[in-house]
Amino acid sequence: MVQVVTSVPRHDYPTDNAAEGLSVLNETANWILGELDEPDDIGRGQALSTSLALAQTHCAVDPYASKFETWEAWVTAMQVGSALFDSATAAEGPVVCRIGSHGAVKNLPATGPTSYTHAGAWLTSFYLAVVCRDNARLERLAQVPVAFLRESGAVFDEYIYSWVETLQSLFFGRQDVGEKLESAFHGTDPEVAQVADKETLLKILYPPINLFYRFVKRDSMEFNEALVEALTWHKQYWTGDEARSVSSDGLVALGPLALACMAYDNDFPIEVESEYLPKALLQRNWVGEYAT
Repeated sequence: MVQVVTSVPRHDYPTDNAAEGLSVLNETANWILGELDEPDDIGRGQALSTSLALAQTHCAVDPYASKFETWEAWVTAMQVGSALFDSATAAEGPVVCRIGSHGAVKNLPATGPTSYTHAGAWLTSFYLAVVCRDNARLERLAQVPVAFLRESGAVFDEYIYSWVETLQSLFFGRQDVGEKLESAFHGTDPEVAQVADKETLLKILYPPINLFYRFVKRDSMEFNEALVEALTWHKQYWTGDEARSVSSDGLVALGPLALACMAYDNDFPIEVESEYLPKALLQRNWVGEYAT
């Protein structure tokens, strides 16, 4: 049977000054990473978003993540995300964390709950670890209690905690995956959610949960249909206004990419091609290139 591949092209994104933008962002990221092990919180609150922005921006000019520097940026973002939770949940410090491809080690303080170790950051960190295929970090993240995430003080719709528990239950093979997933599904109903706006719910927050449902059903046809839908909604969202269309945050669909990586690793045929799903990340081309 001939495999039919659906293409979802990325929206137009200005790349004229991409090299200059990368240079500035890289300098900012290096400064923040250099401050990670300082006792105060200056920089740590922006570390994950900045390192992820750098990884996304690399994909502006390297949409398939075919360059080593792009992979290195994605790994660094993953390392930062998990390091923040490792240090926040540690009983005592210093917490030794590897960040960077050159064996750089950071000794982070044990912070306890912080404003930046919330459920949204947890999901971002989990997705990054899935994309980078780092099971050790996935295991540590899966052990972070939802009660701990609530202590951040950040305000989210209740669904997000059910979604976190769904992913944790899947990782540990618990029997309540379906129950937690149903709760997450229900919570993304715009009639139920109180915090996120309807557009963000339907086009960004709901699709990974829908993809997960098709994944656990092991229905590859439905999964691919849902993946096309997720990327189409992602494109619609990030072209919804001018500010979004020039934001690097929309260059890669992180949640759908993570779910596609899970499906790919479980022998699902991925019948969708898109710059929103960098091919080298999806097909784990760089995994094992260096110790992470």
